Amino acid sequence: MLYNYSFSQEHAWVYFKDKPDEASFLASPLAMLTQKALDRRSKQNIALDNKDIPIASAYINTVISAVGIKVKAKSKWLNALHITGSEIDINALLALSFVDHVEFAANGLNTGTKLSYEKFDVKTNFNYGGSSNQIEMLNGNYLHQQDFTGDGMTIAVMDAGFPGVDVFSAFQRMRNNNQIVDGYDFVSRSTDFYTGNSHGTSVLSTMAGFIDGQLIGTAPDANYYLFITEDVSQETPLEESLWVEAAEKADSLGVDIINSSLGYTTFDDARYDYIYADMNGNTAFITRGADIAFSRGMIVVNSAGNSGSRIWHYIGAPADGFNVLSIGAVDGSENITSFSSFGPTSDGRVKPDVNAKGGATTIINSLGNISTANGTSFSSPVMCGVIACFWQAYPTKTNSEIIQAIKETGHLYTNPNNHEGYGIPDFQVAFSALIVDDIFKDNFKLYPNPFQDIIKFQFQDDFDDLQVTIFDVLGKHLLVEQISQNSPFINVNNLSQGIYILRIDQNEKSKSFKMIKKDD
Repeated sequence: MLYNYSFSQEHAWVYFKDKPDEASFLASPLAMLTQKALDRRSKQNIALDNKDIPIASAYINTVISAVGIKVKAKSKWLNALHITGSEIDINALLALSFVDHVEFAANGLNTGTKLSYEKFDVKTNFNYGGSSNQIEMLNGNYLHQQDFTGDGMTIAVMDAGFPGVDVFSAFQRMRNNNQIVDGYDFVSRSTDFYTGNSHGTSVLSTMAGFIDGQLIGTAPDANYYLFITEDVSQETPLEESLWVEAAEKADSLGVDIINSSLGYTTFDDARYDYIYADMNGNTAFITRGADIAFSRGMIVVNSAGNSGSRIWHYIGAPADGFNVLSIGAVDGSENITSFSSFGPTSDGRVKPDVNAKGGATTIINSLGNISTANGTSFSSPVMCGVIACFWQAYPTKTNSEIIQAIKETGHLYTNPNNHEGYGIPDFQVAFSALIVDDIFKDNFKLYPNPFQDIIKFQFQDDFDDLQVTIFDVLGKHLLVEQISQNSPFINVNNLSQGIYILRIDQNEKSKSFKMIKKDD
């Protein structure tokens, strides 16, 4: 029920990104200043500049017509409007492409916890270079722009070795910032983890590498434990046990996320080989260990496997785990690669779960140079790093809630398949969806967001009828529906893909927030 919210009118300034009419006004200065003003400028050798240009009238009109907003004043010097409205209605203006940021007069609304979305101004702009495609495909760059870069999150990387991480320039930034917390070679029982196979070095580079204009990892400010669990000289079941041992160590150290670009199906001794029926989430030792890791509060991100074009084309262990987030590989055009392993699990569950770029992924190679490589080994850490940034934004969410939010934004969520699972997730959409969930979690659930044809309402208690109004981002009225106990949903199949403002009115109170419609 909608009884616990404040709907006070706030004062704020909305700032615009540009002045699109600048050239025409500078060519006709009398259209913006009097001759006397121009003469004064001339006497003092003061040139006309962008601050003299009026605010774009189209911008002003759009804000005037927006839901719940009143324009009180304007400043061309600051390219801003003084507005009043509810906190939610003011923040809804951030969906407009020409709005740069919003500044509330009440300082507390500008300096609140990162769980809210009071300010969406760009705080971190990385020059991704060749790695831009792999992060922008997931809208992970949006999280970076909100200053969620993995800071405070801890990732354990389970792999075959990390030679060069202690000397390569691509990792200089993380070394300087003491982001390599520690590590261990479980294979050799050694504290020297800057050894072994360079596969782990390349995997790490997609998350933590930093060469401005060439490669920026998906979680460049996270902390990392580097664990060697894979013995490249042989393939034995011991590697599964070493992985579980490392996962237990990670748990004890407070690790948030495990990246595991490893998988097991066959061994040097064929007696140990798994068959497809074993890919059921309950059989492989490593898989059972991975699910226990999840039960301790961690997220396990695991490559689906590179067997898509082989006779055995299924995912391997521990990617078959019930709570393991298994990552398939797509290319730069978002098409599934031929090598990405198939699902489902033998008991019929969707696998892989989601996908990231694993075809021609930008990495650091064994020589410390920028290169590209293929494999779900790289789609997994690309995804893992973005998840770290996402969880940083919502630290009170459980691992289960984070995983579910990721799946729900996959482009195939409503119609998953055996090759791509739920598809490619959109972390900007996931970020917005959890904002809505946080706002209403104590009263009722509104879902799904993003939506397709139906928006549903689920209330904890009996409630009075509501009126739901939907507007586009320009404030145009599109739909009004009554919500009741007997009809707790609205049909929105006639809306096109995009961002909408949904306002709920009940008992002379109202609440507005952003929702997103995606393609069917």
